[in-house]
Amino acid sequence: MMLSHIFGWNAKENCLPLEIVYGSGMRVLLIITGSIAAEKIPDLLHKLKSNGHSITCVLTRAGAEFIIPDSLERLTGNKTYTELFTGDDGKEMGHIRLSREADLVVVAPATADIMAKMAAGLADDLASTLLLATDKPVMIAPAMNVRMWENKAVQRNALILKQDGVLFIGPESGDLACGEEGWGRMSEPKQIADRVEKFFKRKDALKGLKVLVTAGPTIESIDPVRYIANRSSGKQGYAIAESLAAAGAEVTLVTGPTSLPKPHVAKIIEIESASEMLDVALKNLPADIAVMAAAVADWGIKNPAKNKMKNMPELKFTENPDILAEISKNKKKAKLVIGFAAETENLLGNAKKKLLAKKCDWILANNVGSKKVFGSNENKILFIERAHSEQWPEMSKIEVAEKLVEKIINTLGRKNEKYKVISKATA
Repeated sequence: MMLSHIFGWNAKENCLPLEIVYGSGMRVLLIITGSIAAEKIPDLLHKLKSNGHSITCVLTRAGAEFIIPDSLERLTGNKTYTELFTGDDGKEMGHIRLSREADLVVVAPATADIMAKMAAGLADDLASTLLLATDKPVMIAPAMNVRMWENKAVQRNALILKQDGVLFIGPESGDLACGEEGWGRMSEPKQIADRVEKFFKRKDALKGLKVLVTAGPTIESIDPVRYIANRSSGKQGYAIAESLAAAGAEVTLVTGPTSLPKPHVAKIIEIESASEMLDVALKNLPADIAVMAAAVADWGIKNPAKNKMKNMPELKFTENPDILAEISKNKKKAKLVIGFAAETENLLGNAKKKLLAKKCDWILANNVGSKKVFGSNENKILFIERAHSEQWPEMSKIEVAEKLVEKIINTLGRKNEKYKVISKATA
């Protein structure tokens, strides 16, 4: 029997028979595509339901190779949709209604195929048509082979989707179903459910606030070929910028050179040197919040050569500007200035000295004595403000960003009517 016959056509309404149950939480439209990671979907549905959300599923034909519609319907209590056309066109198209009656659209697992369709604006089945027709936020959890994820076409599509405002969860690095290892593993159901929950709690919590974020390394030229730089990958700063934007803030990201896909924020300005970063940062004040996550090179070359040096150069160094201090003392100082401290010893003592010397409000400190910290996806933060400090457990850099944004919301955030996120006075 064809799936279209199972789900049928509602002759009375002349449209797809929508049966979305409104729970105590929000309404999630979950699109499931053809990946073996679809086997994790029952666990994801259980966690979303436990949070009080109503879920309606859309299953692609490839997705149906891994999970059956009946299972999804039993788990959600709602009808599962598979076909774009189930009868004669009616006045009110079902895919339009499905896409509009959700608070959030989640694609998990999101294959390379559905990402390509989304990036190109294709609509050749129910899932891709819904994604093209929706006016609601879209969140995807990519899942694919590591070589597919690293393919230039997939990375290009990922960049397009991020620029279009699509929110990403993962992918993660680890063992893959195909037997290979690397990036492409779908985030675990708990990670996805937690991200959905945080999205609903934080949506628009920082709306109307202007944020300046610096990220990545700065590089100081020796000659046209060589330079001095720090080991920063930019991952932590990019994650913070993206998390702030997801909370509704207007984010300007000033970034040194990185190999990362650009996050979806209001404005991205790329620089190279510390002096360029300072100049751009000052031009983007005033701001309500400043997060100085860049790893700024402490020294530059006094007279960089115009041509490539052929012999061992005798370098003369000059001290670079202190961007965190300049932002903190500026007359257009942000309401909340957050700095970072990368230390190899006496973490608390050195970071506390930095907080007092730079006159910033918070410091996020980490021990970088091991090279594994640079470029890693994990971080272990010591959060410091003038009154107290707290050690955060080791977590992903995305989770660090989420935790920081939660603190920012509790300090400067606005009331979110759905989740009652209430502002607190600045400490």
